[in-house]
This record gives sequence, structure tokens and C-alpha cells, in this order.
Amino acid sequence: MKIIKALEAPEAPNPHGISARGLHETEHVQAVMVTLQPGEALKRHVTPVDVFFYVLAGRGIVEIGDEREEVSPDMLIVSPARIPHRLLNESENDAAFRFLVVKTPRPTKATKIL
Repeated sequence: MKIIKALEAPEAPNPHGISARGLHETEHVQAVMVTLQPGEALKRHVTPVDVFFYVLAGRGIVEIGDEREEVSPDMLIVSPARIPHRLLNESENDAAFRFLVVKTPRPTKATKIL
């Protein structure tokens, strides 16, 4: 058994310039916890694999292809491979937007920033 305290995992450098903490990675899956502060956003990008986002805290905006929706805790968002997407925190208060990113299978090709 392996237990990871997500908020104690080290932050990893990333092309988005935001807080991302790698929680688990094998050849089959990658799990990362992302925290966006008000005004922060992931850059629009394309992944070579399907991605699942599970909202842990706060409210945010998810854009996948031409769709744009507000999301909140306990929502699961499915983002198909090769479709441009990004998540944003447009909050006007101090609320962080925290979500789990799960990629399966673990990508062997790089994410493409648009």
C-alpha cells in the first residue's frame, strides 16, 4: 500500500506556470493535483491520451473544444484525446480551484501547448 498526502507532494515545474503536484505515475496512468489561484489558467493544449479531471475544491471553468462550462466540487470532466482544452479560475474572491488530473494510459508523447 502507498498513501500520499497530496498537499505535501512536491510541486513539479510545468509549461503552464501553475501549482502541479505529481501524485502517482506508472506506465499505465498518471495522476497530478493542480491548484489554480484566482486569475490563473492552464494554457490551451492538446494531450495524446484521454484526460479525466475531478474537481476537489472551488469553482472553475473548463473549455474542451468549443464547449465552455462552469464546474464545481465532485464533478468529473472527461476530455478526449487530441481535443484542445484548458481549465481556468475566473473567481473574483480568493478561492483556489483544485482538481485531480488523470491521464490514462500515461502519455509517451509530449502535451502540445497551443
